[in-house]
Amino acid sequence: MTSELDIFVGNTTLIDEDVYRLWLDGYSVNDAVALRVRSGILEQTGATAAVLQSDTMDHYRTFHMLERLLHAPPKLLHQLIFQIPPSRQALLIERYYAFDEAFVREVLGKKLSKGTKKDLDDISTKTGITLKSCRRQFDNFKRVFKVVEEMRGSLVDNIQQHFLLSDRLARDYAAIVFFANNRFETGKKKLQYLSFGDFAFCAELMIQNWTLGAVDSQVDDMDVDLDKEFLQDLKELKVLVADKDLLDLHKSLVCTALRGKLGVFSEMEANFKVCGPIQPVPLGHLQPPVHCPTGNSCCRLTSRWRCCSLCRPVPGNQALKLRSYLIEGGGWI
Repeated sequence: MTSELDIFVGNTTLIDEDVYRLWLDGYSVNDAVALRVRSGILEQTGATAAVLQSDTMDHYRTFHMLERLLHAPPKLLHQLIFQIPPSRQALLIERYYAFDEAFVREVLGKKLSKGTKKDLDDISTKTGITLKSCRRQFDNFKRVFKVVEEMRGSLVDNIQQHFLLSDRLARDYAAIVFFANNRFETGKKKLQYLSFGDFAFCAELMIQNWTLGAVDSQVDDMDVDLDKEFLQDLKELKVLVADKDLLDLHKSLVCTALRGKLGVFSEMEANFKVCGPIQPVPLGHLQPPVHCPTGNSCCRLTSRWRCCSLCRPVPGNQALKLRSYLIEGGGWI
């Protein structure tokens, strides 16, 4: 009785980036082989279909063994089983935690629980992303969230420290954690035109200015939780929607402050209350003036009880934050 056995022997662990991408995308071995054949790899290398099948299976086995280490990236750096150069380790980690914007847009702001995970079949069908890839991305979001949600200090720094992600990807995960923790409603119809990048940019500003550590310098920096007192102040902005006179005053004040400063001012004015696909405005250009026209000290976003051209006191000792980048209908006012 004879049997055939494929044996691969080596020292440095070989990582084929194309096969790794196919594995991350959730393709089976047979589907991955078919895609590799279509790419012309047999003609390029002179290999047979059987060798290509064995090579693909060997890579998949390696990736499956590496996956448990990728769940805790620092372990990948300190393990001795796989001889992988540092540059390759960084590539494995970065691509494992990368995500599809179409997928994250579907789950952004939702609770990262079993209930949401049950909806992945529908999300997979809607986005065209394989179910296996959807599960990997969802599990990554949930894993990062659980590790950093109770940590003190910078959210981005904590993510980078524990998952060794690049600065850009760590900032994206910080936005995902922030929205999941505060349960922002990003799936409303009027917000569908906004991309994940738009929400991530807003999340970064809110983390910098509206979280506990940003609002109160006396507490330890906490980038995940919003200041409850500030949230109550934001709820009082609903008076702008209910009272037409105040709504008109709001529009007048904001338009006066921005006139001549925006290239899309006419579109912004025409669509002031309608959340539609107008040109995005860099929020860095909308900072309050250094000197308040009323003579008061400079108004920062977190200094709620001062006034400037974008922040006016109203009867009842309340303050209205008349900032043009508040997204109406986002679920938090």
